[in-house]
Amino acid sequence: MDWTILKKVIDENDSFLITSHVRPDADALGSELGLRAILLALGKKVSIINASAPPANLSFMNPPGVILKLNDTVTKANVPKTDVVVIVDTSAWQQLGNMAEVIQASAAKRVVIDHHVSSDEMGAIDLKDVTAAATGELICEAAEAFGIEFDEDTANWLYAAIATDTGWFRFPSTTSRTMRISAALIDRGASPHYVFNLVHEQSSLSRVRLGGRVLGRTQSEAEGRLVWVQVDAKDMSETGAVPSDTEGLVNQCLTVAGSEAAFIAVELQTSQIKFSLRCRYPHDVAALAQQFSGGGHKLASGATLSGPLNVAVERMRTAFLEMLKKNDTVVETTG
Repeated sequence: MDWTILKKVIDENDSFLITSHVRPDADALGSELGLRAILLALGKKVSIINASAPPANLSFMNPPGVILKLNDTVTKANVPKTDVVVIVDTSAWQQLGNMAEVIQASAAKRVVIDHHVSSDEMGAIDLKDVTAAATGELICEAAEAFGIEFDEDTANWLYAAIATDTGWFRFPSTTSRTMRISAALIDRGASPHYVFNLVHEQSSLSRVRLGGRVLGRTQSEAEGRLVWVQVDAKDMSETGAVPSDTEGLVNQCLTVAGSEAAFIAVELQTSQIKFSLRCRYPHDVAALAQQFSGGGHKLASGATLSGPLNVAVERMRTAFLEMLKKNDTVVETTG
């Protein structure tokens, strides 16, 4: 990545607004906080505003008063006018939620820092590297290019960004580059056991009960190659869980022996259905997600469909079965 492009934007402007996708994960939050640290070190004014609040299990990545939520801690009318808007960890308008309208109405220069394959035309300076395991990697590389060192808190936040997006360094996206950057963060004070404990060992009883209830209904078809589950509004209300409590359940589906693809469907209070999609090589759920205006990585993506739940699930299920069948044909043809 040629980070002189970003440095020029920083040098020529004074105020920056950072945002990311709805339902921000650790990579989104860590990248926002890491970029904020860089900009503050360079003497800039910085705001972080997202359409969604950080989930409860990532509360340690939500320093008081730093990450604002649109229509809660800040209204559209009160969003500060800035010279530059930086969008991290997504390149899709739909994934920005209500922040998309704010950005589109702003005259600010736009910059995108991302590692996802899926992409919209956002009228921005694109700093994208799809070979990076996490956007947090890119933020670390930018800091190194600018000669900026992170404090212990920021090192932990960025370590969380990279560790979670690589499945704690077990996904195929993990490279020696990933490990070198993570080691440098540990040198700056990041604590792997501390981060893991905060992310994965602070579950509410509601979250545990939801997982047991939902995984007990796991579906398998196509001779076990597709595994999926669904979560309806009743599951949420009767367990006292919230949508973020479903994070990770789709990965449990992919642990079933012989599985090649998996999805989870979650019914939201808006009656929309949020899907998390997973697969193994050579399948590509990013391409599948694009059929529904979603996106992400080839092996891990997401999409949101209109309800009702059973209709949305059937549409997604059909798309997965078609993907499996199509790749069978490709393998037979090339084999």
